[in-house]
Amino acid sequence: MPIFRYALASTPARPARLRGLPQAAAALGIALALAAGPAPLPAYAEPVQASTGTVATPVVDAFYTVLLAVMKDGPTLGFSGRVAQLTPAITRAFDLPAMTRIAAGAQWPTLAADDQHRLIDAFGRFSVASYAANFDSFDGERFEVLREVPAPGSGGGVIVESRLLPRTGDPVQFNYLLRRGTDGLQIIDVFVNGTISEMAARRSEFSSVLNRGGAQALIEVLETRIKALAARK
Repeated sequence: MPIFRYALASTPARPARLRGLPQAAAALGIALALAAGPAPLPAYAEPVQASTGTVATPVVDAFYTVLLAVMKDGPTLGFSGRVAQLTPAITRAFDLPAMTRIAAGAQWPTLAADDQHRLIDAFGRFSVASYAANFDSFDGERFEVLREVPAPGSGGGVIVESRLLPRTGDPVQFNYLLRRGTDGLQIIDVFVNGTISEMAARRSEFSSVLNRGGAQALIEVLETRIKALAARK
């Protein structure tokens, strides 16, 4: 069985293996999501109208195609090779600037422009490193995209429901919230087991670090975690 250490990057200090995620992450993730509330829309985001077609599914399908290929070649590629393969795919699929703003919360407008750019860069590299470290090999797993539905509430958007089917054991559900921004339709949140919001939990942690030490402190936290992920090889 490959070593899936994917856990919500909102809880990166806890390297839970994927097969234990439903039990290990559920209590913490749901609590954080409920405490933090729904993630706010980026100011520029436009609602995606409900459609009988599949406007968002191709975004997730394309990402999964690259991720699965990287998993299959993971040991040969090594960490740096997986990063190189995943960086363009993640940049296309995820709205990393919007996700950084959401995670920073109410403090984002108070940060200097240079600090905002540095945070977006560090957050993006950390996101790629997380996937490169945690999806590092293959043992017959499959990603299955189930359907897309309009996101609940008045914010618009589309949720693409999917799941990871391991060769043995229970499937793990990954639901993606997509909204339209300056680069088209992109992912702005991931829900593990349908309920555990990555952005809600990250906002809880990031806001605490920003309160204590400002942007530089959060950048240093992210850089430390990138180095730890790279050390796994």
